[in-house]
Amino acid sequence: QVQLVESGGGSVQAGGSLRLSCATSGRTSGIYNMGWFRLAPGKERAFVAVTALSGISTAYTDSVKGRFTISRDNAGNTVYLQMNSLKPEDTAVYYCAGGPKFSVVSLDYTYWGLGTQVTVSS
Repeated sequence: QVQLVESGGGSVQAGGSLRLSCATSGRTSGIYNMGWFRLAPGKERAFVAVTALSGISTAYTDSVKGRFTISRDNAGNTVYLQMNSLKPEDTAVYYCAGGPKFSVVSLDYTYWGLGTQVTVSS
């Protein structure tokens, strides 16, 4: 069984920064790619960023490019999402996800955390 646990969410003012972490444990041998998704009120869950196991290949949704950075530690057990220049529209519950495919589609991910709330005030 695989567990993903997010942390680092909180409330910040616009222009501020937060760093989200996602710790993985259990039988993680099938997790080659880790992604972040977010669910904002009244909207569908949306892709934010993804990184391959190597950490070399990454992808971002257009709205966060240049502001967010996804990374993972050398062991590949923890994934981070550094969020800078936060905007009120970044307010959402952020979920990390893991799976065998490098994808922007949530259905391609097998494992999910419970989420962490990020609130950005203007």
